[in-house]
Amino acid sequence: MERVIQDYIQTLSARKHSSDNTLGAYRSDLRQLASHAQEKGARLWSEVSPEIIASFLDELRRREYATTSIARKIAAAKSFFSYLAASGKISADPTAALDAPHIEKYAPSALSHEDVERLLGAVRGDSPSGQRDNAMLQCLYSTGMRVTELVMTNVSSLDLARGHIMCQGRGGRERTLPLRPVAQHALADYLNDGRRALAHDEEEPALFLNHHGQRLTRQGFWLIMKGYARTAGIERITPHTLRHSFALDMLERGAELRTVQELLGHANISTTQVYAHLQQPQGASIASVLGELEAMREATRASEEDLLPAASAQSGARG
Repeated sequence: MERVIQDYIQTLSARKHSSDNTLGAYRSDLRQLASHAQEKGARLWSEVSPEIIASFLDELRRREYATTSIARKIAAAKSFFSYLAASGKISADPTAALDAPHIEKYAPSALSHEDVERLLGAVRGDSPSGQRDNAMLQCLYSTGMRVTELVMTNVSSLDLARGHIMCQGRGGRERTLPLRPVAQHALADYLNDGRRALAHDEEEPALFLNHHGQRLTRQGFWLIMKGYARTAGIERITPHTLRHSFALDMLERGAELRTVQELLGHANISTTQVYAHLQQPQGASIASVLGELEAMREATRASEEDLLPAASAQSGARG
């Protein structure tokens, strides 16, 4: 059963329609289903019946899995058995009559400005890892990047002289994101000091490194962020909390929804509209946002001399 799962995951990966996170989740979900099926006496996928699928879902509900998690596991199972049926590995799809549970739309978890300050203030930038963590959190709040996009960023994607960072999002779509001066300086400090101490290989392209000198993973970032949240006394936080906070902050200060959509890399503006229901207008207009962007450009030009060492290091990495 494991070999068939691996064949299916490789097929999905070859089609390039699914992210690494989705592939990992599907692999885990199908292994969980395989384990349950084996407990029920099935040794081959062709022996998995609708009754076994139903008992699997009952087990998930008994263990109080979230509705979103159950829906994802159903989606994984339906996609998997559809693949098996289409390739002739099974004669009947046991999930054919299965419907996904209704999922209520959720409100993104965003931090208040005060909580953001407390979270960022919990980072001590007096060590290589502290400089890295400060640069990561400042970069996230400055750009609204996804955590996966952040950890997959390379040194060559960063242009501190111009004050922006290149981000490759879902579907291979690239976007150029402006960096606030505080994020620029945090990244410059990290490049000139912290990253040099963490790097074991000068050829390593990753921007953010773990203590082994290798690319930091999404899971590694999440552990780091949770640690700072505990220090700051923030209980409700997710890997995307700073992304949500960035989006809400932009809208509250008057940015157009379409602008926020482009910055976040949403393919459909309906995904961005959920933030519009959460915003609490504070009397700010689009002029305030444009004014801040202009101030960012002015600060960038004024601080280029300070950032030249980091820009030179970046050019060396590209070469």
